[in-house]
Amino acid sequence: MSMVNGTSARSMDSGPEIVVSRRQMVTASVASLLGWSLDLFDLFILLYVAPVIGKLFFPADVPTLSLAAVYASFAVTLLMRPIGSALFGSYADRFGRKRSMIIAVTGVGISTALFGALPTVQQIGVSAAILFLILRLVQGIFVGGVVASTHTIGTESVPPKYRGLMSGLIGGGGAGLGALLASIVYYIVSSAYPGDEFNVWGWRFMFFTGIISSILGLFVFKSLEESPLWLQAKQKKTKEAKPEAPVRTIFSQYLPVLLVNLMLVTGGGTAYYLTSGYLPTFLNVINKLPRDTASMILMGASVMAIISAILFGYLSDIIGRKKTFILIGIVNLFTLPFLYLGLGGATSIASITFYAMALVFLGNAAYAPILIFLNERFPTAIRSTGTGLSWNMGFAVGGMMPTFVSLASGTTENIPYALMYFSIGVFVLYVIGSFVVPETKGNFD
Repeated sequence: MSMVNGTSARSMDSGPEIVVSRRQMVTASVASLLGWSLDLFDLFILLYVAPVIGKLFFPADVPTLSLAAVYASFAVTLLMRPIGSALFGSYADRFGRKRSMIIAVTGVGISTALFGALPTVQQIGVSAAILFLILRLVQGIFVGGVVASTHTIGTESVPPKYRGLMSGLIGGGGAGLGALLASIVYYIVSSAYPGDEFNVWGWRFMFFTGIISSILGLFVFKSLEESPLWLQAKQKKTKEAKPEAPVRTIFSQYLPVLLVNLMLVTGGGTAYYLTSGYLPTFLNVINKLPRDTASMILMGASVMAIISAILFGYLSDIIGRKKTFILIGIVNLFTLPFLYLGLGGATSIASITFYAMALVFLGNAAYAPILIFLNERFPTAIRSTGTGLSWNMGFAVGGMMPTFVSLASGTTENIPYALMYFSIGVFVLYVIGSFVVPETKGNFD
């Protein structure tokens, strides 16, 4: 590949040198970050309005059951994500990361906006809940596709020394940015529709904003160039025998790798959903904060998530992926339980903010280096499929944890204790996985 604008960087650790322009690296980084953040924005909308959705689509006499139903609908989306990764990941490995990303991001935005047009249980009965779940299934397939494309084109377009940093920027930074955008929208909409008006119209406009992701995505991806590593792999394929289908290759040749990956990804995904993901509900039903106050804290938490993800992603470039996982796992195992109980008992805005920031900082650290770790576990020819399946299968399990927490709690007062016990169990698995997995830094072919 020729040099563009006179600026270049080696994008492989071994083999023929690929020269990538600075403009291409920046564009790929921005597109990956924005693509993932916009999709997390779409997903976070549901988490921010979970109590309202529970009453409108899954009403129950016991509040925790209604809340559990909403989180179950969220988990349904996560369960469909591996299917999306298989479909779009295979497409990305065969025909390019860029084309897969455009289709997937557009699909997520449109499906999210459609939630705002759904009738409620009070209007059409149980059919409303069924329609809600069906649309969640469709959305999950597209989200799985976004992971398979955005999580590879960024790391494949930067030099080796920045891949851990890019991992944190895309995975954690993208999630933090998506949550920040959702927090801002939540603040604006809740101000425009205060009190009961939010329960009538506000939640609908929250979902309608999902169409923004499709528009912004198309605008940014228009100038995106294809992954240089994928282009090189494509040229190599033309000179060799046609490879086996990516999905079949993963399950026939890389199944042990996939299973070991899940030990870390499940832990990282659970940490994310039980901290950043559960925080909006925690502030609402446990701390009982007004919507405007909660939204301000959530904005700060989103910024903290970005800082944490970039910091620990870059740390993995310095000390290696394995040591970073071990460090994060041990710290979270002993620290998160105390933070959950502290947040549950906090009464002042200052103390609530402190505990919320600490939870989000540690929760996002847990999966900051996971993206690049997964990228380095698979060759270029099947990287999108392998990364997407590993990420989405692990996060599907992690995404179900809020449902289990809500069910296990029984009452809202017990939620902090349930979160404490779940976090201990998850990080025992995470620490074990950290010692089992090999060091992957520098493995990129």
